[in-house]
Amino acid sequence: MTTPRRLLATLASLTALVLLGADPAAAATTPPPNSMASLGDSITRGFNACGWYVDCTSRSFSTGDYSTVNSQYLRIRAVNSAIGGRNYNDARSGAKSADMYGQAGTAVSQGVDYVTLLIGANDACTGSESTMTPVSTYRANIDSALNRIKAGLPGARVEVISVPDIYRLWYIGKDSGSARSTWSAFGICQSMLANPTSTAQADVDRRARVRQRVIDFNTQLAQACAAYGANCDFDDNAVFNYPFVLGQVSTWDYFHPNTSGQAVLASISYANGFGW
Repeated sequence: MTTPRRLLATLASLTALVLLGADPAAAATTPPPNSMASLGDSITRGFNACGWYVDCTSRSFSTGDYSTVNSQYLRIRAVNSAIGGRNYNDARSGAKSADMYGQAGTAVSQGVDYVTLLIGANDACTGSESTMTPVSTYRANIDSALNRIKAGLPGARVEVISVPDIYRLWYIGKDSGSARSTWSAFGICQSMLANPTSTAQADVDRRARVRQRVIDFNTQLAQACAAYGANCDFDDNAVFNYPFVLGQVSTWDYFHPNTSGQAVLASISYANGFGW
């Protein structure tokens, strides 16, 4: 029979073997950054999260400093005070993937240690299905931006965040008269949100194709991040898969995240990032 001492020794040996065989990247944690920049569009700008059709960068899920949102920046600052005041929001409302190269250049000029990238909603949310960004063009734009970051900030870490599921937005808002009238009046994301109550096969198929375009964008984001290397982390579609509710969307446009929605984005993106 195995004595208690021999059993403990065996367990210790097995533990050592497991640790030696473990992936160092999974076992080790990277130090938190001393500076960060956010790239993206109106979602990252916190648009409509605090006022009527204005950017609310303090409520950005990424680089904002509004305590209720508890952004990635605030979460990092809680464990590394050196990042204080070095949070740059380089996103621009209305931006598409084609604008990421320029934003990447701004981040490079700021010499940051960490970059978040969330882009693609405006590439899919256009006036009509025919004007959506082609998948190949989207990928080329993402590669261009990531290559600029890698060349200019070789040691920086990048979190690539999946594009939210805009089909979910249609699903939770289609039965709201306020949402429907707002989408129509302001021409919001008509590629997906036109004729929101229609059950005609043409509209059903159109929504499915637009959703598939977002899925294809996210596939390209995952692949581009993998090609980037160890310093890039994709959120594994965590943001896309989150079943957000109408109460997390601004009632001024029924499209952008409100303060609650920004808080959810902060929590999900941070939890599925580098894990500081």
